[in-house]
Amino acid sequence: MDLETLRNTPPWDWPEEAAELLLDTLANEKASESDRLVATELASELVVMSDELADALMAIAINGAEPLELRTRAVIGLGPVLEEADLGEFDEPDDVPITESTFHTIQELLRKLYLDESLPHELRRRILEAAVRAPQDWHPTAIKSAYLSGDQDWMLTAVFAMRFVRGFDTQILEALKSADPAIHYEAVNAAGAWQLEAAWPHVLALVEGPLTPKALRVSAIEAAGSIHPREAQEILGELTADRDEEIADAATDAIEMAAGMIEAGNDSTDEKGDWIN
Repeated sequence: MDLETLRNTPPWDWPEEAAELLLDTLANEKASESDRLVATELASELVVMSDELADALMAIAINGAEPLELRTRAVIGLGPVLEEADLGEFDEPDDVPITESTFHTIQELLRKLYLDESLPHELRRRILEAAVRAPQDWHPTAIKSAYLSGDQDWMLTAVFAMRFVRGFDTQILEALKSADPAIHYEAVNAAGAWQLEAAWPHVLALVEGPLTPKALRVSAIEAAGSIHPREAQEILGELTADRDEEIADAATDAIEMAAGMIEAGNDSTDEKGDWIN
């Protein structure tokens, strides 16, 4: 078993020794940078994540002697487990890959790193993107600052973060008009996450637009199922037979999600939140 084999194997089919291989690679500063980059990427998979792997990623993130790309990858790798732990809230500790203590350690480390303005902007951006996957009180101010910075990269990070942190409906709707394709894409994701009623016409136009770039159209299909579950079931029905398999699969998944929301009584928009001061 080697890293390349792991990379080309679905995580649920990884052998038991996968976690040990990743740990050894991350800790080995003599390993090639390319191997360690791959290891940071694979370590984010929840099937192998553990306190030990989280510690290894944190050690890389704080080490100024490590290459910048490796540090940013390590930070990004902490995002999925933060979200998983935040959603689970440790009601069933055995269902969360890390302990509650490690969860809080990651949160505090990311907060301290983000506040260090001497760090490269790219690293700080990724820190914020990872941290917001388990929202904390300091995130709204950080997102607001990033959005108002006027810097396109920071604005992209801000709109990405708005998907996870409540209170930015107006900014999400504004970002839907952005000429930057990446910001536009993240705004569609955020609109779907918060079921923004006002975004519906825009999202619907993207779903029905044959010239909508595929990645954006898939995102819009997912958002449609969240914003208007009942209407989406009818509108997306034809797309389940689309010649493009990704479009068809996205429509099928969105319809199933919409049905689940209707059954659970979540087929109306949540309470809206505007700018958090």
